[in-house]
Amino acid sequence: MSRRTRLAGALLALAAMAASAAPPAVQALPEDWYPESVAIGPDGSFYVGSWRQGAVARLKPGLAPKAEVLVKPGANGLANGQGVLVDARHQALWVCSGNIGFTTVPQTPSALKRYDLATGAPRASYAMPDAGYCNDLAQDARGNIYVTDSLHPRVLRFTPGAAALTVWKEDPALAGPGPYRGLNGIAIDSGRNVYVSLVAAASYLLRIDLGTDGRAGGVSRIEAPRVMKNVDAIRAWKPGRLVLFESNAFGDGPYGGQVTVARVDGAKLALQTVVAGLNDPSSGAVLGDRVYFIESKYPLLTQRKDSDAAVPLGVPFDIQSRALPPD
Repeated sequence: MSRRTRLAGALLALAAMAASAAPPAVQALPEDWYPESVAIGPDGSFYVGSWRQGAVARLKPGLAPKAEVLVKPGANGLANGQGVLVDARHQALWVCSGNIGFTTVPQTPSALKRYDLATGAPRASYAMPDAGYCNDLAQDARGNIYVTDSLHPRVLRFTPGAAALTVWKEDPALAGPGPYRGLNGIAIDSGRNVYVSLVAAASYLLRIDLGTDGRAGGVSRIEAPRVMKNVDAIRAWKPGRLVLFESNAFGDGPYGGQVTVARVDGAKLALQTVVAGLNDPSSGAVLGDRVYFIESKYPLLTQRKDSDAAVPLGVPFDIQSRALPPD
């Protein structure tokens, strides 16, 4: 075998390894899933909650992964599956459970649910104080979990080993208009700042200082050059860079959503569109130099006529991805 042949073989082997390590650009989810949130585990597995089925699917790494239902429908009282968070340190999968309706499982009060990360078995449920609404989750370096409340202008916190959620930061500056006066997405950037978004469309994000002692500091507005189309989820990409999932949940038409990169410069945001024309991209996750996102297609549920009979069956769903812009 010649040196050139050996080199070619080695290059082909490296290419195959790289291909197997990178998730496919499009990955199928179960039919009628209506996903709301996406998280990625340290092994590259995707965890995708279902707003309609009250369940969580897992896609393990591989060239052609097949989604498995990890958390069974309605397990541990899960109803509208909202934010999903992988806590590998404690082998836990955390899921916000909502109570808006449009589900195939019984409705339960909104709560923070804990499951076993490997098996999906129920582990605990923590009620939202004051009949709040558990929307999305983020975790700091100490393992504390931060929860946005969509019905109150506040962020709750769950510390490892605690028995209940507690209020971490409540402030009129965190309030928005409409029936859902509270918060939607949340991310922690470099362990120093907590970024949150309103449920309503707004031309700004909100930043809460995170002290070295874990206490909440002041709230400030980070202004964007335009009204953002309902920032449903936020992901910290790198220091000073956020990825925003603008679902356009309350906008006109089903294809007004987009995924946006935001550069934080003091009290200003610079925005760059990654992909537009999406049908409710309510969440996603960053892996390497790519963003993986879902289209929730909620109008098929929320704009139905009279009963479940009006909901179409066999609706396909997937995870898509795009390359993030070079820094």
